[in-house]
Amino acid sequence: MFYTCGPNEAMVISGCGRSPPLMIAGGRVFVIPCIQKIQRISLNTLTLNVKSEKVYTRHGVPISVTGIAQVKIQGQNKEMLAAACQMFMGKSEVEIAEIALETLEGHQRAIIAHLTVEEIYQDRKKFSEQVFKVASSDLVNMGIGVVSYTLKDVHDDQGYLTSLGKARTAQVQKDARIGEAQFKRDAVIREAHAMQEKVSAQYVNEIQMAKAQRDFELKKASYDYEINTKKAESEMAYQLQVAKTKQRIEEEKMQVQVVERTQQITLQEQEITRREKELEAKVRKPADAERYRIEKIAEAERLQLIMEAEAEAESIRMRGEAQAFAMEAKGRAEAEQMTKKAEAYKEYKEGAMVDMLLEKLPLMAEEISRPLCEAQKITMVSSGGSEVGVAKLTGEILEIMTRLPSAVEKLTGVKISQVTSPAGLTRMG
Repeated sequence: MFYTCGPNEAMVISGCGRSPPLMIAGGRVFVIPCIQKIQRISLNTLTLNVKSEKVYTRHGVPISVTGIAQVKIQGQNKEMLAAACQMFMGKSEVEIAEIALETLEGHQRAIIAHLTVEEIYQDRKKFSEQVFKVASSDLVNMGIGVVSYTLKDVHDDQGYLTSLGKARTAQVQKDARIGEAQFKRDAVIREAHAMQEKVSAQYVNEIQMAKAQRDFELKKASYDYEINTKKAESEMAYQLQVAKTKQRIEEEKMQVQVVERTQQITLQEQEITRREKELEAKVRKPADAERYRIEKIAEAERLQLIMEAEAEAESIRMRGEAQAFAMEAKGRAEAEQMTKKAEAYKEYKEGAMVDMLLEKLPLMAEEISRPLCEAQKITMVSSGGSEVGVAKLTGEILEIMTRLPSAVEKLTGVKISQVTSPAGLTRMG
């Protein structure tokens, strides 16, 4: 069968084929049942509270010391693991811890007995190193390694440590009082020296101020004299400068007037030139342009008249030819018509005359009614026995038209009612 163990324990396999026994820390192994045996041992770290009560020091002062130690079986070292297996196989962690604790406590008591209270109390690191060193050499033989050791507490029931602390406290307080007195003394001395230096500096300062005041007054008097002299010179120079300035101003004014007059003359000349150019631009050039335009217009009109005259002549010629042709055609038509009418008149006589009369009747009616059409206003008066209005006017016109046959009869001797107009004459008309 296969057996395994974690990194915090070790297996020991003994029996047939396992001489010496096989030791494995954190791994697996094949074990033959019945003929081989497997045992386990813990490799966990053990924390030990090492107490040594009322142990006498080298000077015979009883003290109590408490230390904390971390120990474990070294599984990586085969020799130490073999030694641990020989001594602790089959024991629990509590039993192993009791054995290691007893060993450490013995070594701790032995080291306390060789040291004084002051050495243990004031140099705890040295005490811890000695315990660690002595205990490690002894526990290695058991297969146990000391991981760490720390001194946790030191106390006594006689008040020795308290007295030791008081003495040290008194010494410190004495040193503090002495130091304070010395500081105050030095402060008073320094203050006196400072006051003396202050007074000396004040006197020196006052002397320097007096000298400075004297020098100031002398310098001020000298400066005032120079200032007054300079003021007088400045006033005279100012008046002279004012006179020169006035003279220069007058000269400048004259120069300005000359310049202004020169500029006015220049402006007048420029104005004359401008007006000449303006006259040239507004009068002469427009006049030349107008003359040129009129000449061109006259030339165009002359050409237009010539062309119109030529066109009119051509038109007159063509109209004359057309009229001549039309008149010729009309003459031929009228002659032919007159010939036919003459033939008709000759054949039908009275019937032709009647037909001509009937053709002219609308013109005769138009001429009869023309005066009425041109009248602006017509006033009609009725006696009450006849028609009034437009019907009256129409009736009068018709009455005049009915009188025409009798008039024609009197003029021609032909009675229209007795004449029959042949169809052929009517169509000719």
